[in-house]
Amino acid sequence: MESNMITEVSSGVCDPSAGQPHRAALILARGGSKGIPLKNIKNLAGVPLIAWVLRAALDSEAVDSVWVSTDHDEIERVARVWGAKVHRRSPEVSKDSSSSLETIQEFIRLRPEVDIVCHIQATSPCLHPHHIREALQMITEQGCDYVFSVVRRHQFRWEEVDKKEGKNPTSPNIDVAHRPRRQDWPGELYENGSFYFSTRKALETGLKQLGKIAYYEMLPEYSVDIDVDIDWPVAEQRVLRFGYFGREEKAAVRLFLCKVSGCLTNGQIFTSVSGEDHVAINARDVAGIQMLQRENIEVILMSSVNEPLSRGLLEKVAQLAGCGLWFGELLNGFEVEWLIKKKKLRWDEVAFMGSESEDREILSQVGLNGVPCDSPVANLIAAKYTCQRPAGNGAVHEFAEYILMLKKKSLLPVHQEHIDRANF
Repeated sequence: MESNMITEVSSGVCDPSAGQPHRAALILARGGSKGIPLKNIKNLAGVPLIAWVLRAALDSEAVDSVWVSTDHDEIERVARVWGAKVHRRSPEVSKDSSSSLETIQEFIRLRPEVDIVCHIQATSPCLHPHHIREALQMITEQGCDYVFSVVRRHQFRWEEVDKKEGKNPTSPNIDVAHRPRRQDWPGELYENGSFYFSTRKALETGLKQLGKIAYYEMLPEYSVDIDVDIDWPVAEQRVLRFGYFGREEKAAVRLFLCKVSGCLTNGQIFTSVSGEDHVAINARDVAGIQMLQRENIEVILMSSVNEPLSRGLLEKVAQLAGCGLWFGELLNGFEVEWLIKKKKLRWDEVAFMGSESEDREILSQVGLNGVPCDSPVANLIAAKYTCQRPAGNGAVHEFAEYILMLKKKSLLPVHQEHIDRANF
């Protein structure tokens, strides 16, 4: 279990009972990242990097507002799509040399209602709502002025020496004659960069007049920080295992609805010399559909009278894919709701893959949604999964794998995913 151990620095304490403070979550996301260009909105495991922490903050129910401070139009668009408010930072605090403290101080000057700032790093995608709630309670209930996240590491440190001087290096935390085993040594605490929570007063004084300071210890599996390209594949695997996928994470998908045009196909129609229409389907997408069916998830392909594909051609596609076909009039939320009720299911038991702006209504209501990377609707909604593959070229297979990964994750007993530190 994670520990919320407090280290007092002095006796000054804020009075948490003096009214209900306004708590604002703030994510700093400058557009000029040098390590990975626009890394804050680059997709990590199908979701923009910044969206992982936005989702955790919004679902924490511990903050009164969630903000993104940025100087970039595209970051602003993504932040708003995912439900955050946007503070457009000034050029003075958008420089390479600008500090986080300067940016936060500008934010609170323009937001006089804010009493507590929960500064969350966008590059820590394994943050969960309970981390935010528990750390914030250390300010609101225990009277701390400043709370930061740490992780326990078992690393022996050595002092750097000038090799020209010929001195031996020394270690501040190890006796080389009595090197302890990992299980016999509690390790040391290091900042993991996930978050820094502060009172308004502490920030206004430049963090120079702090009263009570505390650290919040996070488990190693949640301590992920992305700085350079090499971190990305490691973080992707970690977030798939330990990331927060939203309140619907434990919902079991029983029905997968997939648009034909723009998802299973790329929208192209080929006409033969005899006048017959043809479409191309990727064999991997058919395999993805079959994967779901083997796991007892029903698959229905969807189309409407407004789309250019004929009913006869759609039936051939469904037959080839080995699944059902729903041919609707408008293919809107009302029609899908009727279908769901007919099958005695709930919205949160349905996954849907769409691609067009008219699919937004259905995408917003189902428990799990996905879109191909080249779909027009990808820039309009906060899709729970954006495929790396385009429509008609493996996107359905990729989303099917994601559905099954979540199903497997939901069936695991609580804490089974945690690292067994006693036998590590």
